[in-house]
Amino acid sequence: MSTQETAGPWGQFPSTRLRRNRRHGWSRRLVAESSLSASDLIWPLFVQEGESAAVEIGSMPGVYRLSIDQAVAQIGDAVELGISAIALFPATPAKLKTPDALEATNPDNLICRAIREVKRAYGDAIGVVADVALDPYSSHGQDGLVKNGYVVNDETIEVLITQAIIQADAGCDIIAPSDMMDGRIGAIRKGLDKAGHHPVQLMAYAAKYASAFYGPFRDAVGSSGNLGSGDKRTYQMNPANSDEALREVALDLAEGADMVMVKPGMPYLDIVARVKSTFAAPTFAYQVSGEYAMLTAAAANGWLDREAVMLESLLAFKRAGADAILTYFALEAARALRG
Repeated sequence: MSTQETAGPWGQFPSTRLRRNRRHGWSRRLVAESSLSASDLIWPLFVQEGESAAVEIGSMPGVYRLSIDQAVAQIGDAVELGISAIALFPATPAKLKTPDALEATNPDNLICRAIREVKRAYGDAIGVVADVALDPYSSHGQDGLVKNGYVVNDETIEVLITQAIIQADAGCDIIAPSDMMDGRIGAIRKGLDKAGHHPVQLMAYAAKYASAFYGPFRDAVGSSGNLGSGDKRTYQMNPANSDEALREVALDLAEGADMVMVKPGMPYLDIVARVKSTFAAPTFAYQVSGEYAMLTAAAANGWLDREAVMLESLLAFKRAGADAILTYFALEAARALRG
């Protein structure tokens, strides 16, 4: 059924009408420039010690620390929904946290046991990403070793290499260094190759900013209390900088990164777009804990439509150029996309 419009005194205005393509749902779908699917998603999961345990994180309603058995069970839903990968983060017991973060190099630590159980259950049906950084294991909450009040670079990298190798030994598919030490991608790549892990991929947190949006994540892994009034500005990027992100990405790609990450996500979509357009390399983005918490809180108060803003926010990452998105909404979004 057509709708007739009456011409004004100056005749029918435009011959080009962009609204024509927007009139019907099928037409909007035909001309859509970006699309979102479950295969674009990576689901971050927090694991803790114990059995049959699920502890909700106060600052991230709906997100839980899960014992390994519970995590393995829930990952089955991600597999069934077609989510490409999960990313594991450990809530290390306080008694195991030390200044030298020694537990990070324990082949039987929480994260390595979790990796083995997930791969035993699902094999290659879903990818497993593991974080490489020392903050979940350090008593000071920093991502590296601290000497005289300063996070040292090269000494930290030596520990990160060992951490990456034990995670690869456990069966991890993608090693994801999030520490922002200079030169760690090349060093970890060499270490993995020397240990026989040539197929293991490296996802570099290449442009990770010293952001205020990480607070709930630190609650989740139990590092906020360790960090206290400290900060990570001497190694994570200044939120004021954009060109510097391109230098960081260029270095990580040259050192052997298979894909690069921008973190946080929505406040840094300009960085995602610049990275993708400059390098045309696999570019991922992390919709971080603070972003999840904001949308969840607004929806809980009735100020926003939860499903609508969730899907719109994820589509925005794709529009900016992201190939994949780490998001705590992954399961919920995948279900919504299935309809």
